[in-house]
Amino acid sequence: MSTENTHPATSSEPTTTTGSSVIDETPLSVQARRQSIEKHLQTRPDPKDLKDRNILLNTNAAPSLQSTALDLERQLHADNLKKGLGKRPEREELVERNILPLSTAAPALQGQQRKLERHMRADSLEQGLKQRPKPEDLVREGILMEGDDPTSPVEK
Repeated sequence: MSTENTHPATSSEPTTTTGSSVIDETPLSVQARRQSIEKHLQTRPDPKDLKDRNILLNTNAAPSLQSTALDLERQLHADNLKKGLGKRPEREELVERNILPLSTAAPALQGQQRKLERHMRADSLEQGLKQRPKPEDLVREGILMEGDDPTSPVEK
């Protein structure tokens, strides 16, 4: 950072050059400084907004105790998380209860694997239905009675 006059022949006001920007460092009058501060205070966010945005700590503790309170709160969350993970059922139990699929495929591929299994099951059922004997063959073999309709529901 260098301090130099932008136009030495025309200006005697000190300026600071930082990279490509020029900062005017001329002293302000007391009235101008007061107006500037009042303007900034009017646009200043209130403490509730700062607490909502996690800029200010939302606590009633003394400032010297706030960091300790925050550390204790984090430790409490970590302990609760460890306790919850300790109660978590093992993978084998979740597979037995049909919560997780019995698959050794990568998680990104398991959706495709399920889709493939579903299509294979549908093809197998379709093939079985094609090979099913016709009602006339079942009547001839004595499995169905004459006039029985295999497509209607069975009445008891």
